[in-house]
Amino acid sequence: MAVQRRMLEPLDLGFTRLKNRVVMGSMHTGLEEEKGGFDKLAAFYRERALGGVGLIVTGGISPNFRGRLTPNATQLSFPWQVGKHRIVTRAVHDTGSKICMQLLHAGRYAYHPFSVAPSKLKSPITPFTPKAMSARQVRKTIRDFGSSARLAQKAGYDGVEIMGSEGYLINQFICSRTNHRTDEYGGSFDNRSRIAIDIVEEVRRRVGSDFIVIFRLSMLDLVEQGSSWEEVVLLAKRLEMAGVTLINTGIGWHEARIPTIATSVPRAAFSWVTAKLRQEVSIPLIATNRINMPAVIEQILDSGQADMVSMARPLLADPEFVNKAAAMQDEAINTCIGCNQACLDHTFKLQRATCLVNPRAAYEKELNFIKAYTPKKLAVVGAGPAGMAFAVYAAQRGHQVTLFEARNEIGGQFNLAKEIPGKEEFSETLRYFRYQFAHLQVELKLNTPVTAALLAQHDFDELVLAAGVIPRQLQLPGFDSPNVISYQQLLRGEARAGSKVAIIGAGGIGFDVAQFLGEAKSATLNPARWYQRWGIDTAYQQRGGLLTEKAREAPPRQLWLLQRKPGTPGKTLGKTTGWIHRAMLKLHGVETLSGVSYQRFDDEGLHIVVEGKERVLPVDTVVVCAGQESNLALLPELQQLGKPLHIIGGAKLAAELDAKRAIRDGAELAMRI
Repeated sequence: MAVQRRMLEPLDLGFTRLKNRVVMGSMHTGLEEEKGGFDKLAAFYRERALGGVGLIVTGGISPNFRGRLTPNATQLSFPWQVGKHRIVTRAVHDTGSKICMQLLHAGRYAYHPFSVAPSKLKSPITPFTPKAMSARQVRKTIRDFGSSARLAQKAGYDGVEIMGSEGYLINQFICSRTNHRTDEYGGSFDNRSRIAIDIVEEVRRRVGSDFIVIFRLSMLDLVEQGSSWEEVVLLAKRLEMAGVTLINTGIGWHEARIPTIATSVPRAAFSWVTAKLRQEVSIPLIATNRINMPAVIEQILDSGQADMVSMARPLLADPEFVNKAAAMQDEAINTCIGCNQACLDHTFKLQRATCLVNPRAAYEKELNFIKAYTPKKLAVVGAGPAGMAFAVYAAQRGHQVTLFEARNEIGGQFNLAKEIPGKEEFSETLRYFRYQFAHLQVELKLNTPVTAALLAQHDFDELVLAAGVIPRQLQLPGFDSPNVISYQQLLRGEARAGSKVAIIGAGGIGFDVAQFLGEAKSATLNPARWYQRWGIDTAYQQRGGLLTEKAREAPPRQLWLLQRKPGTPGKTLGKTTGWIHRAMLKLHGVETLSGVSYQRFDDEGLHIVVEGKERVLPVDTVVVCAGQESNLALLPELQQLGKPLHIIGGAKLAAELDAKRAIRDGAELAMRI
């Protein structure tokens, strides 16, 4: 008899019962503000509920106007707003799952000029300086939380989550970093934490005892003048007494300069702090952050670190996560790789969130793969992200797909990405596609360079060119040297770099190459080293969980990162992860130069001109990351076959490498073909 996984065990909350230990954590999709967005949001949550999630927490909904994240963000303050929320709650309840609405007041993180906060202190990540709240406004806001919770109850929600972490309003009151008040809501910790307790008590008074109240508690602020461990414990105990049902783990303020959810963060990197608090309170605790596979969940639950786990992005990546885990089909899970490119980067640019590895996420009513009325015989040339995605989605529709790849492995640029220290998760996507090819009977032909004659032998109905990109070469004196190599040669192990290396090109590839050359062993795979690197105090003896000094590391190479255009390198990197990549370059001692003209490479090194001055970098190796070009060598030959021909991915557009666009390209073509 198979042993049931701990994640599938129900959790009895007394007045209600959760069917398992998996929470879909709060994530704002942007659908909340779109016309007809609640219908789309209902489809989005319904699919995750059908996928087996026990409890869903919505994206943040403000209890009043000033608490909105943006001027057009959603609030729940009036009875006429209840109806659209019922669309969502009905969709989830029809599946047997439960759903809570998150109540979030942005405080000084609001992107509008009406923002308010405990004190008149501007956030480093928003353009507006908030007004300091009067005591009357504080009390009004407390009542607004209670009123909004009552409206959520009327809308059919099973509970609310009160957002008290990540540096939003309640967290801003709790910490002296952002609370300089001298009234009853400032000064001592008792006063600073008063608003959190008052809100919980007001919510509980308005909704009664048979309603889930989750408090997302900042257990580890990761900012200076953050809470001490003693304060975290004291507040948790007071929250329990005030009537909280569950405490969810909050890690890091948005302004913290420590990564908390990026792919380079070790899996379950912060479950230790949930485990530490679990010894202090008796209500169930929820662990969060970088939990993306069943084995990670089981380790957390089996070791007693938490009672539940919360995942947001992994359920964007695969809404069937829980069902697949229940069926012991872990290899079938489309794993979240923590890239942030289509989810959080979109959110912070006020775009609809989705998922790089699952472009259907938040597009459930628009991007669907219904069975084809007339199945076709399709040839796909190139097994990179675009070709792999198209092959899978087209096969799901019933088409007969043959996928040709000249190399001996699938993956294209993903095979290069997974070699970068901190990007090990990219290998999970390749595992997922291998499973899908076998499951959907996609015929995979590796080590097979394509010719028109080869395709003509099979009488395909339509052809798809997904041959990706080729690195752009620089025609300069000395660049025919074996010591001048492309990033592809380096990352594939076809060439090695010396001890002093110039990297030409400071886009995403250049930064990845600098990380590859600057880090001998991945800290992501060594949590203890990773904590030391980023200055995280796992003994929690310092406020905010910060060490007074970060560990220093001796880089294995001397590196220069160069770009032609003026300005700071890395401006085009992801909005939520670019700062991490720039910090890593600093850690590795990489010298960055902008406005560079390249002259030649010889025994002295790389000759360049910077700001009108000649300079010689004493390097033994040059790695060229100067962009790429669409690989269209086969195009004329394929066109002569006279078959319908489609071009997707890098072969269609060879701008900065973009797996998000490539996979969506493949999905959208598969839906149409």
